[in-house]
Amino acid sequence: MRRLHVPRAAIAGGRATLDDGALHYLRDVLRLKPGAEVELFDGEGGLYAAVWEGPERGLSVGERREGARAGVPIWLAFALSKGDKVDFVVQKATELGAARIIPFQAARSVVKIDSSKVADKQKRWAKIAGEAARQCGRADIPDVDPPRSLQALVSLPPDGFAKVLFYEGGGESMSEHAARDATGHIAVIGPEGGFTNEEVQLLAQAG
Repeated sequence: MRRLHVPRAAIAGGRATLDDGALHYLRDVLRLKPGAEVELFDGEGGLYAAVWEGPERGLSVGERREGARAGVPIWLAFALSKGDKVDFVVQKATELGAARIIPFQAARSVVKIDSSKVADKQKRWAKIAGEAARQCGRADIPDVDPPRSLQALVSLPPDGFAKVLFYEGGGESMSEHAARDATGHIAVIGPEGGFTNEEVQLLAQAG
């Protein structure tokens, strides 16, 4: 089934308002004929059966229905990596069902992102997450945060979240931290060079 992301606010009255990118995809990439069926997802968990009626009329849309969701939200916090590795992490985390993706700057992160480029980076990662959700069949799209400091990261998880640090010096079983009654989980993963002792202490003090 052909799938297309259309924001929920752009679906009303049995019609979908398409931006230039979506229109180009349906008309010029897929080259759909009038009457072709399309599945829309709104990025918030909703799915819609839709019919392409041609470039002038666009899409007629059926009723919203809830798509499948993971039972408990999992946040992935990972240290910035060099090259295209961040793109890869965002793509695969989306495919695996992460609810929120949080890149952060660690002391040993090879990459240091210029503050003037943060908005462009976040926009790129959000686009990658949206495309990955389309391809893997998700109805929702994970939030992708702008890069932040480790100090800012530790205050993010709400009460009730299980907090798991993946660290070569930990030595504890994963089963000890998969809390069945948690309202969510956050997994924190360091850079290629590992966390510093000070960073480990900061994370341990934050639970």
